[in-house]
Amino acid sequence: MEITFLLVAVMTLGGALVTVTTKQLVHAALWLVVTLGGLAVEFLLLTAEFIAWVQVLIYVGSVVVLILFGLMLTKAPIGRSPDADSGNRPAALAVAVAAAAALVWVVVDAFRATWIDVDAGVQGSTKVSGESLFRHWVLPFEALSVLLLAALVGAIVLSRLRSTPRVPGRPGPPRGRLPHRRR
Repeated sequence: MEITFLLVAVMTLGGALVTVTTKQLVHAALWLVVTLGGLAVEFLLLTAEFIAWVQVLIYVGSVVVLILFGLMLTKAPIGRSPDADSGNRPAALAVAVAAAAALVWVVVDAFRATWIDVDAGVQGSTKVSGESLFRHWVLPFEALSVLLLAALVGAIVLSRLRSTPRVPGRPGPPRGRLPHRRR
């Protein structure tokens, strides 16, 4: 069981690394599916079936589909995108390594003497997991849903903007500004 857990963890970590290092936005979204699916498998291995299926339904099913719809609606480039690389890779790598080290240190320190008995069966019921999720994590859950809704509405608004038709002999709108409507 431990070997399977470690193999899935390595696959999930590899998918996460490819997600953040690829320059193709659609490929990044698809590698995010691999990463989130790997996390769901880890939850299954920890006998948390309810959390694993919530992971699959909400994150893999909804969030990734929303990201892909956002990419399609904003007409993002399908191939390599020069806009996907800001040139701040060393600083981003330093921040990511520091955040990962802090997270590993906190988790190891918090659960140093805690062991999960995998052979004992399910540790918690759906009722207990649901109560914990919606009692302590309802505000971040709702904030994320509002943020995703705002992103989708923004993508739709950006995709609906029409460029003004060019009339021969008449200059178009100035660059860098969106055309405004007449009142």
